[in-house]
Amino acid sequence: MATKRHVRRIGRTGLAGGMLALAALTIAGGGPPGGGAGGDTQDILGRILDKPIYAHAQWGVLEEDPQGGVLHELQSDKFFIPGSVAKLFTVSGTWHALGGDHRFTTPVHAVGTRDGAGLHGDLVLVAQGDLALGGRVTPEGTLDFTSLDHTYANDLPGATLTPEDPLAGIDDLARQIRQSGISRVDGDVVIDTRLFETPALDPTPTPLIINDNLIDLLTTPTAPGRPAELSWRPQVAPYKVVSQVTTVAAGGTTDIQVTASEDGTQITLSGTIAADAAPVLRVSPVEDPAAFGRTALIEALARAGVTVTADQVGANDEDGLPAAYAPGSDVASYVSPPFSQYARLVLKVSHNLGANLDLCLMAVTAGSTDCEAGFPVLRAFLEAAGVDSTQVQLADGRGGDPVDRATPVAVNQLLRYWLHTPDAEVFRDTLPVLGEDGTLDGFCTGCGGVGKVFAKTGTVAGFDALNGRLAVGAETVAGYLVTPSGEIRTFFAGVNNLAVADLDAFISQVIEDVAEASSILQQQGG
Repeated sequence: MATKRHVRRIGRTGLAGGMLALAALTIAGGGPPGGGAGGDTQDILGRILDKPIYAHAQWGVLEEDPQGGVLHELQSDKFFIPGSVAKLFTVSGTWHALGGDHRFTTPVHAVGTRDGAGLHGDLVLVAQGDLALGGRVTPEGTLDFTSLDHTYANDLPGATLTPEDPLAGIDDLARQIRQSGISRVDGDVVIDTRLFETPALDPTPTPLIINDNLIDLLTTPTAPGRPAELSWRPQVAPYKVVSQVTTVAAGGTTDIQVTASEDGTQITLSGTIAADAAPVLRVSPVEDPAAFGRTALIEALARAGVTVTADQVGANDEDGLPAAYAPGSDVASYVSPPFSQYARLVLKVSHNLGANLDLCLMAVTAGSTDCEAGFPVLRAFLEAAGVDSTQVQLADGRGGDPVDRATPVAVNQLLRYWLHTPDAEVFRDTLPVLGEDGTLDGFCTGCGGVGKVFAKTGTVAGFDALNGRLAVGAETVAGYLVTPSGEIRTFFAGVNNLAVADLDAFISQVIEDVAEASSILQQQGG
């Protein structure tokens, strides 16, 4: 089988491949540096900042009392690589453009003539940029997540799945179509993707997204010498998965690789898994989300009792779509949870696809199909929110581009803006909580700040081939501190430009140090 890619995973003894943009740990603050704050910052954080590992690194710190100015400061007016802390800017801009209560309504239109239970024409699903489309929605109407999201499964060990069905929204639409009286479609099923043009962003947002445009591949060990057990989802034609993974003795090597055909539809897993290992998750990209969604809807219609004469597998043919849909032609619609839930997902797990999608959604609010048009919308919001946009540099929505920079001052200004809005508490609750959930789950669990630090994290790291070590561009954290006396502070804390031996050292030293720095700042509050 010809293969397009060989997805290499990041083991706990090192990084494979190039740059890795993970969840960015950031603490944000606002306002100009205060006199004496730098010296005090060195005093309280010195045992972290003075470690030999940071000899060539740069630290930035800014903690502010929104009512009383700077409390702790270190190089707060300098540009830092933010990593995924940049998501605070894009999520905030989209929240402002759409509204926290905005719900994505994805309709299906019957284009043609009705003859009793038959439709002579096409069913057209008009994609609306719904990141989840029902795939993570809980019975309570919230979006589910795990602390290490499946989108990171090929990069980091321990990624897990939420239990919800990735095809839940598609199945719901199919049932509605049947309930509308249609049981036969003499025509095609089409996905209308004209909401926005495919941008040059990585990962690439698309108007229709099912399961984050990924196939989940879960390998479970059996007995030594036996083939491992495979389960995968969502199962949509013509995607097929073959496992060549063998179970080895307890304590043996677990190393699972993924390869796929050029069109992504033929996937192979190979390697080994130890008999005592936990199930291992890998993912493979859906290369043509529109064609995937078309087939998924045709299959869902069959399950709901609707026959479609068009072939299940084929290209998504958008030629001939009407400029507008006739009133009353909608036969189904899926209504999402509010945007605040999407913001929570993006910020809790550092969802890269969702953050890039936000740029496109902002562009759409400006009447453009060019995702680049989202940047002027974002800049206008930042300026209106009191953020100095010249202290922010962005070339994507997720914080993974080499251009991306921000000063601790700018991050703090954004966080201070939120404190004066009706959604202040809702926004704070979208952030990871130190030691408890999201990308801060399990870090600094013995610190006094556990449960009192609400902050976005950010990581940029890659493999230094020259020295055989892990090069860390950034580890940052920014958000809110609830002091022991119950007051709220804004903060940023982060380090740029250092090196560690491997991934284990990075997790146990650098991430822990940045998390501990946030806890120390929280404990200093009065």
